[in-house]
Amino acid sequence: MDVDSQPKGVSLSIGILIAVVSSLINGSTFVLHKKGILRSRERGCSYYFDVVWWTGTLFMIVGQIGNFLAYNAAPAVIVTPLGALGVLFGAVLASMVLKDHLNILGKLGCVLCCCGSVVVVIIHAPKAVTVTSRLELEERLSDPVFVLYALLVVLLLAILILWAAPAHGKSNIMVYVAICSLLGSFTVPSSKGIGLVAEEVFVDGPSNSRALALFLGLVGTLAVSILIQFYFINKALESFSSNNFEARYYVAFTSSVILASAVLFREWTALTLPDIFAMLSGLVTVFVGVVLLRISEEATITWNKKKTE
Repeated sequence: MDVDSQPKGVSLSIGILIAVVSSLINGSTFVLHKKGILRSRERGCSYYFDVVWWTGTLFMIVGQIGNFLAYNAAPAVIVTPLGALGVLFGAVLASMVLKDHLNILGKLGCVLCCCGSVVVVIIHAPKAVTVTSRLELEERLSDPVFVLYALLVVLLLAILILWAAPAHGKSNIMVYVAICSLLGSFTVPSSKGIGLVAEEVFVDGPSNSRALALFLGLVGTLAVSILIQFYFINKALESFSSNNFEARYYVAFTSSVILASAVLFREWTALTLPDIFAMLSGLVTVFVGVVLLRISEEATITWNKKKTE
């Protein structure tokens, strides 16, 4: 028993370490992309020719690889909230590199968004249900509830990409946030599924056609999801502050991952009444944080000393 638990503990620790490093790397990508976009505007050329933008792209690739490894070494309910570190790191980096000032409301909004998401996911989210075989994964993916959920997400994405983004994307940041976040419903399950099926594919080879087909399907889903996210993240950074986008994106992406995991793995059956109330408290905290972030974009705060007679 001790022999079996030790490797699991080591794997979990490695997964958490990778998740922390990946979060910091991902937090810097938004700032580097925004800096590259601003530099290209000054030069009057496309940001595809800017070295800073390509550095951010390289960091994003490394961060996604790190996320893939982390999701296969630790539960998603632990890995996902660690993205809060990336939000805070990105805010600090943006203030240094972009001179992107956040007033006190914006800073409080970032902190509340991160704290609320961590409370929901780590403390009161249900325990992850372990899937240990390809057959179990296929059974989960073919479940009618998950199929209906996936079709609904695809429909929402089609509406957002084909209609909302061209019409309202440059004026409403939540359009791009919604697109990138809903894709999290596919990226995280695909990452975990690839790690599970890959061993069977590379051990058995092409003889296992079902495993190979599932593996290719998951890889294709992951690749398409990441490419679409990459495109719309840069579209968002062309029009909005990196701090405000990253904070909203983190909250929405975390919520999307929680919902997708709940539908796919049916994790919510063990929730107690105190857990439900605590989770609602966390969601309210997130909501207040998002509202403060929104207000901070237009509000001007001044500190006036009280006059004494």
